[in-house]
Amino acid sequence: MVQISKEPAPPSPLQRSVPTSADVARLAGVSRATVSYVLNNTSAVRISEPTRRRVHDAAKELGYVPHAAARSLRAGHSRMVLMPTPKVPIGPLYSQFINDLQWALSRLDYTVVQYGGVALRGDEAARAWAELRPVAVIVPGEGLGPQGVAVLKRSGARAVVALSPEPVEGAHVLLLDHGCVGHSAGRHLVERGRRRIGVVVPEEPGLGVFSQPRLAGVRRAVRGTEATVTELPLAYDEGAAAQLAARWRSLGLDAVFAYNDEYAMLLLRALQDEGIGVPDETAVVGADDLMLGRLLRPRLSTVHIELPAGRDLAELVDRAVRDAGMIPATHDVLGARIVHRESS
Repeated sequence: MVQISKEPAPPSPLQRSVPTSADVARLAGVSRATVSYVLNNTSAVRISEPTRRRVHDAAKELGYVPHAAARSLRAGHSRMVLMPTPKVPIGPLYSQFINDLQWALSRLDYTVVQYGGVALRGDEAARAWAELRPVAVIVPGEGLGPQGVAVLKRSGARAVVALSPEPVEGAHVLLLDHGCVGHSAGRHLVERGRRRIGVVVPEEPGLGVFSQPRLAGVRRAVRGTEATVTELPLAYDEGAAAQLAARWRSLGLDAVFAYNDEYAMLLLRALQDEGIGVPDETAVVGADDLMLGRLLRPRLSTVHIELPAGRDLAELVDRAVRDAGMIPATHDVLGARIVHRESS
């Protein structure tokens, strides 16, 4: 009886061994140390450009990527910066800031991970973040307290940064006081001779952290003048805007600060549909200085908001990671200035 031998089947992707730095070193004809220096972008050791190319080509051919956990063990900490997902809707201005920040952190050799557990709050959220052992956490909005900061630091976080409307004990805080946004809009409208000012307060959940300080800022701006302020709850919906515009004349308002440019555009269109002249009967001011506002007719007056540069925040994170003794501080970083156009 003749036995026919069969060629062994090629290993499946799950059976193939994971390529190692030693494999890369053999293929590139260099040492493992050189592979580590090249793939970890180590600047302390000079490696020639041809050698760098050979290492990168070998790693690409083998499908090798450095092991983040092993790298963290060597360094004594991870290079992960955790950014919890904001609990409120974010607009184009904040999205651009986040993109700039992520790019700047990657240039400093950090890995940015966005955490999507939006249902978590306060200390419970901090414990969930701590489980991932990030070297730094950047928390947008309010909710983080001193106990949460302590939990993160005990887990190894060297930098805890909060983008917050109020100071947070133990954390580096970039203070975002949105009252200055409303104050800029209110002062502008008073200076333009407006005396009956409406302020849009969005009904979307979570936006109160921004809208209430902006409303307070308008009230502060009209203090000591004859101007009055009327709060205008409004959903971000064409029907809701049309209903508000239909009763506009009965409200007796001659100006509106519409929270931001998106709400301003929504309301401006509804006012025009109702035959209310802008700015003759009602001046309209938004906030964020979006490009779309410049394309409207009349062009939209707005509050230009100056957020901190992503590069500056990334450098703050990096300094805090490298300097364990760095004392947390609070920085007042939000700026606001009026941009006067045709709608006011």
